[in-house]
Amino acid sequence: MSSLEQVVLLADDGSAIGVADKAAVHTEATPLHLAFSCHLFDETGRILVTRRALTKVAWPGVWTNSFCGHPAPGEDIERAVHRRAEHELGVRLNSVELALPDFRYRAVDASGIVENEVCPVYRATVDGPLRPRHDEVSEWHWVDPDALERAVTATPWAFSPWLTLQLPLLSALAQRRVG
Repeated sequence: MSSLEQVVLLADDGSAIGVADKAAVHTEATPLHLAFSCHLFDETGRILVTRRALTKVAWPGVWTNSFCGHPAPGEDIERAVHRRAEHELGVRLNSVELALPDFRYRAVDASGIVENEVCPVYRATVDGPLRPRHDEVSEWHWVDPDALERAVTATPWAFSPWLTLQLPLLSALAQRRVG
């Protein structure tokens, strides 16, 4: 993580209360801050799952959603989603949709690093082939959403906690749209 990146710190009600260096925030005492998650879909409806690089500070080597990030102070969050897609996956996004605006979680990884985030969740489609950065993503696969749900249910420990929490909510949202 670059020490030049900053994150937006939040009060318990979700209002911004300051900024902090990203490298200093993800510790054993991570303060509540603003982030986002994005789930990418291809033209056939498959979802992209990525395996976090082994050099990541939190949850290294764990399978997760397509990509995550933090908006910079003053940055529009949807712009941050586009920026991070290009940075992490080397891809431009087509449609971007806010799917879970109020998602929030706190989780602790095996090393004691805490994630403590208000984390709106987006869905998007991609424009062009992936060119992931090896310091961000070690592996990736386009998978059937139902197969991913079964895998997460069977082996939740192999996936990021935010993916295990987000996936059922996204599925329920999709079911409401169909029904």
